[in-house]
Amino acid sequence: MFLKIILATFLVSLVSFVGILITSKHLQKIIHYLISFAAASLISVVFFDLIPEALEILPSEEFLNSLAYIVGGIVLFFLIETFLHWHHCGKEGIPKKPTGSLLLGGDFFHNFFDGLLIAGSFLIGNQTGMLVTFSVLIHEIPHEVGNFAILVHSGFKRKKALLLNFYSALSAVLGGILGYFLLDLISYIIPYLILVSAGGLLYIALSDIVPSMHEHLKESHTGLAETLIFVLTVLFFKIFLTLVH
Repeated sequence: MFLKIILATFLVSLVSFVGILITSKHLQKIIHYLISFAAASLISVVFFDLIPEALEILPSEEFLNSLAYIVGGIVLFFLIETFLHWHHCGKEGIPKKPTGSLLLGGDFFHNFFDGLLIAGSFLIGNQTGMLVTFSVLIHEIPHEVGNFAILVHSGFKRKKALLLNFYSALSAVLGGILGYFLLDLISYIIPYLILVSAGGLLYIALSDIVPSMHEHLKESHTGLAETLIFVLTVLFFKIFLTLVH
């Protein structure tokens, strides 16, 4: 069972390389469309996936406090971004926006929770484990495309963005290992960590990516297409995540 969990979580981590399907030749032409997709996918994952998932396992008496943990995630990522800005301001030749670093941090926890989920499902049974793994793998594909777009937009080269996205995705393997050995011991803190992570990802989307979209829309003749991509992506994720869950 342990080997199955390792294999399943590593397979899910490999989805992070989906960006390799987007060639360098076409990347610059479609990057703004991908950014619209990425902003919508992050917001959708927060509200249609992470928050509902946390509320399902959160003790009922803690429901009213759940918003506080989301706000705590927003504040935490704001403080981290502020530190990164200060750190970068004193150095030359660092073109990368803190958005990419923040995304990797938030996505590390997101993938870690996926690993815990996969481990828990295999502890129930092989069939449950395979079904949950397939569900996680499918819903990670569009999410990882969005992550790749954000990393490239933040200044990372295509190859570097792919590798960093993969390193972040490997936290699913870590989550699977800890889930196998320690799930009973750490299960009580999982919903709180998910809510904090959700707040962080929401902060990234609304403070960095959406404003970037607005700046480009002022200059672009393709603004209508990008707006439609944003709206349709939200609708897609709502339907898609409902089906896979």
